[in-house]
Amino acid sequence: MPLISTRFDATSTAADVVAGHDLSGRRAIVTGGGSGIGVETVRALASAGAEVTIAVRDPEQGARAAKNIAGTTGSTTVRVARLDLLDLDSVAAIVADWDGPLDLLINNAGVMALPQLTLTDHGWETQFATNHLGHFALTVGLHDALAAAPDGARIVSVSSTGHLASPVHFEDIHVAQRAYDPWQAYGQSKTANVLLAVEATRRWADDGIVANALMPGGIMTNLQRHVSADVIEGWEKAQREGTVTFKTPEQGAATTLVAAVAPEFATGGHYLEDCNEAPTVADDARVRSGVRQWALDADNARRLWEVSEEHLARHHQGD
Repeated sequence: MPLISTRFDATSTAADVVAGHDLSGRRAIVTGGGSGIGVETVRALASAGAEVTIAVRDPEQGARAAKNIAGTTGSTTVRVARLDLLDLDSVAAIVADWDGPLDLLINNAGVMALPQLTLTDHGWETQFATNHLGHFALTVGLHDALAAAPDGARIVSVSSTGHLASPVHFEDIHVAQRAYDPWQAYGQSKTANVLLAVEATRRWADDGIVANALMPGGIMTNLQRHVSADVIEGWEKAQREGTVTFKTPEQGAATTLVAAVAPEFATGGHYLEDCNEAPTVADDARVRSGVRQWALDADNARRLWEVSEEHLARHHQGD
């Protein structure tokens, strides 16, 4: 099948994508919506009339973002809720507090390249726990709200080209048996983001729910706070030499908005970059773009869902 394309590209902004869309009456949650591409995602949705909840670990940061967005868009329907993806009780609380239908769930928050192996209280590797398991719990918890959306609902998983670095290591997800590498661990979690979209679509399309994943592009935001100065310097050198192009946060949010509102992506299980569907590339291909076969594999997606359910069950049992 031909790849899905839109009229947008790498230079488009979130405002470009939502122009002409009336999202009045639509309700959205954006995790990590207080900074970076998250805040520009919220701004674009709010400018089109949507009611948006910024789900953030620091409610004060979220409140500052909401005030700024109100000032630039005139929206009075941007709300803030506390969400700590490493605290599954926090996830459960936001689910319990949600009332009514949910049209858009944008799983945007994340952590990148922690320099040392860190584990949660449950022994879960922190990047996998934050980027995938917390979002998985939120997504599953909000299923009924998404299914209640009158015109169907969309889930958007913000992934990364980092997924090219690693599949999900099902036999050693939490890096107990191999040497820890920050980028491998990050890559595994970003592959999981794509697999979540694949399996959520398979399971829930009949409920009117579809999910897509995306690579927003290279954007310098707070996400890079754990990345070493040497790596950052290398990226900046590559940009000066023209081998790497960084986007603005507004451009980075554009692909998120395409996945969220563009009619071309009313179906699910796709991976986007630069506002269009990306080609599938072999697992061993030496590439810097595209989506690995391992990230779209239906068996991997089904297995990850089941493994994730097992993780949550152990949490609820207090293990």
